[in-house]
Amino acid sequence: MSGTINKVMLIGHTGDEVKMHYFEGGNSIGRFPLATNETYTNRSTGERVNNTEWHNIVVRNKAAEVCEKYLKKGDKVYIEGRLKTRKWQDEKGLDRYSTEIQCTEFTFLTPKAEGGTSQEPAAAPAAQAPESTPVQAPQSQEDDLPF
Repeated sequence: MSGTINKVMLIGHTGDEVKMHYFEGGNSIGRFPLATNETYTNRSTGERVNNTEWHNIVVRNKAAEVCEKYLKKGDKVYIEGRLKTRKWQDEKGLDRYSTEIQCTEFTFLTPKAEGGTSQEPAAAPAAQAPESTPVQAPQSQEDDLPF
């Protein structure tokens, strides 16, 4: 294979509400933590061990607004995207790094209560992201530059 690939697929639970940031020109970014769990049995002690890994999810523009509207803390969601590491300096001038998952697709996996106390309009199927249909996050042109 002559090319490379940077692809991440996660199924986990949201650790918080989506935090939105809006920019001039109408663009927006949504960020939220996602927890994935691993459970196994320690062979030497026989006890069950649970490990939780936290991932920083970044979603852009219209997809971010959909996530903000429908994702709540604790919801189960499928995320597909790519890894991106950002470098920044802290207040002491030290280099710091953050690794994020730049979300390109997502599918909500937590079923919504039918006829419950939900305040979402019942007759707005076009505005909702169906559970079985992945949503494509729009790509910005600067993400696709080869340099």
